[in-house]
Amino acid sequence: MKAIQLLVILSALLMLSACQNMISKQLEWETIEPESYPTIRSVGYAPIDAQQGETRSAKVLNALKASKLDAYRELTEQVYGQKIDGGQSLANLVLTDTQLKATVQGVIRGARVVKSYPVGEDSYATELELDFALVHDIYLSTAKPKKLKKIRYY
Repeated sequence: MKAIQLLVILSALLMLSACQNMISKQLEWETIEPESYPTIRSVGYAPIDAQQGETRSAKVLNALKASKLDAYRELTEQVYGQKIDGGQSLANLVLTDTQLKATVQGVIRGARVVKSYPVGEDSYATELELDFALVHDIYLSTAKPKKLKKIRYY
């Protein structure tokens, strides 16, 4: 008797699930657009005399590159934040060692160099700008984010 009841329940479930697949639907999607886009800026610095190079112009060129990388690091901090790791050691309830480490990681696309210029006698600076309207366009071209607009059942 229990086997017959189980067989009836299983066949009813099978028929219900088969009917569910017969309904077709069409989904319409639309992209999500923010109301405004911020623009952020960063400045990177590098000393000229500390750079490697045989001539002054080679050191200036290396300082220019280093200041650009420093500006990208600062821009990445603004976009993704900074990870801070810290630790302290105790021995006999006396602080023996304190450590602090900061790291930044991320991908910056669409930044542009606003200007690069010498600062004083021994430093170089580079200013970067990141327009999030451009970042959004780059993101849309690769990710295609969507939200559900309409469902039509047939």
